Amino acid sequence: MSRPRILIVGAGFAGYRTARTLSKLARDKADITLLNPTDYFLYLPLLPQVSAGILEARRVTVSLSGTLPKVKLVLGEADGIDLDARTVHYTNPEGDEGTLSYDRLVLAAGSVNKLLPIPGIAEHAHGFRGLPEALYLRDHITRQVELAASSEDPEECAARCTFVVVGAGYTGTEVAAQGKMFTDHLVKEHPLRSGMRPRWLLLDVAKKVLPELDERLSRTADKVLRDRGVDVRMGVSVKEATARGVLLTDGESVDTRTLVWCVGVRPDPLAESTGLALERGRLLVEPTLQVPGRPEVFACGDAAAVPDLEEPGTYYPMTAQHAWRQGRTCAQNIAASFGQGDPRPYRHRDLGFVVDLGGVKAAANPLGVPLSGPLAGAVTRGYHLAAMPGNRIRVAADWLLDAILPRQGVQLGLVRSWSVPLDTDTPELARMPGAPDRSGNGSGSGSGNGQGKQSKPGGAQNKQSKPDKRTGKAGGGAGTTEGTS
Repeated sequence: MSRPRILIVGAGFAGYRTARTLSKLARDKADITLLNPTDYFLYLPLLPQVSAGILEARRVTVSLSGTLPKVKLVLGEADGIDLDARTVHYTNPEGDEGTLSYDRLVLAAGSVNKLLPIPGIAEHAHGFRGLPEALYLRDHITRQVELAASSEDPEECAARCTFVVVGAGYTGTEVAAQGKMFTDHLVKEHPLRSGMRPRWLLLDVAKKVLPELDERLSRTADKVLRDRGVDVRMGVSVKEATARGVLLTDGESVDTRTLVWCVGVRPDPLAESTGLALERGRLLVEPTLQVPGRPEVFACGDAAAVPDLEEPGTYYPMTAQHAWRQGRTCAQNIAASFGQGDPRPYRHRDLGFVVDLGGVKAAANPLGVPLSGPLAGAVTRGYHLAAMPGNRIRVAADWLLDAILPRQGVQLGLVRSWSVPLDTDTPELARMPGAPDRSGNGSGSGSGNGQGKQSKPGGAQNKQSKPDKRTGKAGGGAGTTEGTS
């Protein structure tokens, strides 16, 4: 009797945890294959620290082959699933195509940047879902401060040192908090015109910062941001973006070269291509994470709408915390489907949240206990070190060096603006010259579907393309109004 074939699509929090747990449970009794466009697991919560020059890029990446020795890694993006034939078609980074067969399939493709039908956003902004985008933003911020310092035009200097962040959730709040500290450091090396300082704006249509969290955490984050000099504006967003600035919904025009788009995420379009039942783009699954009518297909993480058994009729939100724990449950239930243990439903017990606000500041509520200040900062960093599946010593070393040495504010020029378009189904891959387009769904609706525009070198995205379903990855955003930077 042949060994069962388990195929996992995506190596984000859910997919990676599934593979890691299964490799221990299977004990060489199953063939486990992981399909992912990159050879690493990305620890997304620390990505803002990469864009702020605190952590080196490799610190937030964990080698798949190095930490999953019993799992076969296939580099590629899934672009078709035949549920009846039990096969997944994929394209590798060189453009070659292949097919993988399975007995059990795990769909953990994650999520991509959420777009809204706002004029100019797709053309003048970038996402914050992948490493290339963080590296680009770090270079871009550094470049704007350097250009501002050498400019003789006070209006140009002010515009280059104005940074607008849209979305006051986890990502936007941390990007603004870390970014303000980074630019304050940069101007020490590159002094601006007399009386000028870097200006950061954090916008959101919600009534408070971190609207999904407890009121006390929201107040803590709001106070830290304002004390640091961030201009926090709730109930305000962007109405239009241009190459030279943004028009806000309250009528104010802001001259800027940087627009950071963190309005959230949407499920990866791969889910739509399956033809299975969806809940706002996510695959509907049973509490055991199995797709109804397809017991051999499992889904978890941002790709799955997992019912909340404590609140019937609702589904768990798309967060890394849920994805990580669902991956473990998914692996256990796959093992149970082969007679190893018993299946169990996914249940979640809230252990609290942490938000890193830069330096020693953070907002945290471990086990429901609200914390702020240095104690919250220590808890937050301790949580991240414990949660990371690798690189703990390297991350801790970078934190120590950042505390005692000045940051290196230099441009590496590794990622260009046109190679990280906002409208893409593969934010973890930088666009290469001549590579096929990976733009999002072309509906352009208010639900956050992509605008279906193809990006060209130079940053302009003006050619309609058909929706592309290619993905198979880990599962928001940062950008600039300068397409050629």
